[in-house]
Amino acid sequence: MKDSVDAHIDLWMDEVPELDRLVEGITARLQVLTKYLDRHREAVLAEFGLQWWEFKTLHMLRRGGPPYRATPGELAKQLAMSPAALTNRLDALEKRGFVERNHDRDDRRKVVATLTPTGHKLWEQGIDRIQQVERDLVHNLSVRERLRLEVLLRYLVLATEKTG
Repeated sequence: MKDSVDAHIDLWMDEVPELDRLVEGITARLQVLTKYLDRHREAVLAEFGLQWWEFKTLHMLRRGGPPYRATPGELAKQLAMSPAALTNRLDALEKRGFVERNHDRDDRRKVVATLTPTGHKLWEQGIDRIQQVERDLVHNLSVRERLRLEVLLRYLVLATEKTG
């Protein structure tokens, strides 16, 4: 059985005969799968009027557990972005009623961002649909194949974590 990546590799083999077909096949398929998931996640979020960056910010607040709050500095670090860029994100999310910012009760100098009930509900709806997209894709494999693929991908992730 052949897929679009096989055709891609066949074209490149004429141009780059020393191309490692196996390596190219694996990495190109990972890229195809990443694009597929990105496209479908973005389509799901668009149904809720959200962009990926908005969802990701809500996601980080939700991930922290009740009461679903964090300082802008903590969020900026989790999202690997500058505090100034995060402030713009929080401004936009606050205007839409998904987060609110208040001074910390224990330290009035510190500001905390909190997921609102509206933001929490939106996150739950979005994550449910995103998980369904992911399940639909992965369930094309048997349980045994899924378990094996998870192990193999873990090896690759560990290799990237060692080298940075």
